[in-house]
Amino acid sequence: MTSSKLPSSPKSPAPGKTRFGDDIPSPAAFNQQMTEILERLRPLVKDYVDRHASEETPTRPDPMNVQPAIFNMWQNMFRNPQQMIDTQVEYWQNMMLLWQEMGKKFLGEHSTEIASPDKSDRRFRDPLWSENVAFDMLKQSYLLTSHYIQKSVRNVEGLDNKQRAKLDFYTRQFTDALAPSNFAMTNPEVIRETVNTKGQNLIKGLENLVEDLERGDGELVIRKTNYDAYEVGKNIATTAGEVIFENDLMQLIQYSPSTDKVFKVPLLVVPPWINKYYILDLRPDNSFVKWAVDQGFTVFVISWVNPDSKLAKKTFASYMEEGLFAALDAIETATGQKKANVVGYCIGGTLLTTSLAYMAATGRMKDRIASATFLTTLIDFTEAGDLGVFVDDDQLRLLDEKMESKGYLEGEELRNTFSLLRANDLIWSFVINNYMLGKEPFPFDLLYWNDDSTNMPAAMHSFYLRNMYRDNLLCRPGGITLEGTGLDVRKIEVPSYFLSTKDDHIAPWKSTFDGMALLGGKKTFVLSASGHVAGVVNPPAAKKYHYWENNTLDPRDHPDDWFEKAAQHEGSWWTHWKQWMKQYSGDQVAARAPGQGKLKSIEPAPGRYVKKKLG
Repeated sequence: MTSSKLPSSPKSPAPGKTRFGDDIPSPAAFNQQMTEILERLRPLVKDYVDRHASEETPTRPDPMNVQPAIFNMWQNMFRNPQQMIDTQVEYWQNMMLLWQEMGKKFLGEHSTEIASPDKSDRRFRDPLWSENVAFDMLKQSYLLTSHYIQKSVRNVEGLDNKQRAKLDFYTRQFTDALAPSNFAMTNPEVIRETVNTKGQNLIKGLENLVEDLERGDGELVIRKTNYDAYEVGKNIATTAGEVIFENDLMQLIQYSPSTDKVFKVPLLVVPPWINKYYILDLRPDNSFVKWAVDQGFTVFVISWVNPDSKLAKKTFASYMEEGLFAALDAIETATGQKKANVVGYCIGGTLLTTSLAYMAATGRMKDRIASATFLTTLIDFTEAGDLGVFVDDDQLRLLDEKMESKGYLEGEELRNTFSLLRANDLIWSFVINNYMLGKEPFPFDLLYWNDDSTNMPAAMHSFYLRNMYRDNLLCRPGGITLEGTGLDVRKIEVPSYFLSTKDDHIAPWKSTFDGMALLGGKKTFVLSASGHVAGVVNPPAAKKYHYWENNTLDPRDHPDDWFEKAAQHEGSWWTHWKQWMKQYSGDQVAARAPGQGKLKSIEPAPGRYVKKKLG
């Protein structure tokens, strides 16, 4: 018979703990712990209730506007009952097979796994999920059931693409929440820890829960890393440089050279303002900024301000004028070079696209950009990933209401939304680790950056969501107007390099490929392994992942056609990009130190703006 025993309890009590009998915690000590926790919890609950009871606008029963899609789904299901019956029959057949295989396993015979988790699914990594019959049965029955539920929704006919995407997204949220790993009594790792610590893990977990509620003033703000382990400018965002220009919207950082000679054409990085720029400058060993400096580029980076109500009226055009254009002018003043190579990341790449289209239409700032690099950038938002489920008319009106009073969308809103996109990794894993296992989250620079949220100015954010995500106007000639000028991305002739990532859930690579195909000029498309962040922040020294490239771009190609003909290369795309960038970077000249040109140093990098917190 196949079985696995949980490890026995420790023989000695933890230091400082009162025990009686067989190392069982003292009831008095337990009662004292619970009393202290409940005393801390009571004012939080009262404050939360009072705050929400005084709200003028009652809580909406369906804030995500899912009910119409669910109603349409059921209507269409009953129009084709045979499809529903066939799916149910298939499900029950698989469940019967599972029972048969579990019977064999119980008797010690060879058994076949009917349902197995994806390799990337970390929920069932504990060996007991496979070794123990009961836990294996729980795991496989859950996987079969969640697959059945999701398949039932995806196979419904008669739904439009947006309704189908919304239902699929929230069905995954539902099935992820019901995973047996999320419950203490059905998670072998939690049971083992409870036995080993005599339940102290659950007490510590409750303390962690109260601390997270206290930090969020009654709202649950899950701690994902040790926030005290990092300080911007001290052990992250440490590449040497100086702020040489600033306005209301951004600071421009020029980094100190590390080589005697540099390329003549400067390099400007336009990061997303949904998060802070230092995703590209986390630590010296994974900093794209430091690596580019070491390759002989004169690197400038825009550090966007964390906006408050005073910047409520800033528009998408403001980010073009006071962001990209102001940075290009400052770089020319500092270096004497009119042209710059520009890298745009995520929404920074979308801004770069709109700006290039504006330049092409107006002739303004003409010939200021030698080449454009787009990192995980959407231009065609037809298939915009899971974020698209949050931008129907009702949800946009709700967002407008939230932004109206303060003039901006609070960063927590965006942080929570992005967490939902990867709920198993960014929500449930920490519920298990922090609240059930009673452990502290590990220090992790990427998660520190992820939670260092930024606000969105109301005018800009409303424009962006409506014109890009909802209406997909950027890919239509004249669809978007900036400062009275209609934009056409097909008029862009600047040489471009597109880097996308294969597992991107924010900017799906096939959508970025379709957007790339719209642009004119000479284009290069490269696909990196991994996701939206890890696939970009992948230094060559790490020797991780791989990338695909295919120089025979045909505008008629479907993304799958391109991928089929692409060659796979081990390692980082950074080295491939450097070779591409050389042809647009000019000759070698003497290295330029920040602050020694016409623009003097304002303060050392990383500057004040990146350190501005929410609130």
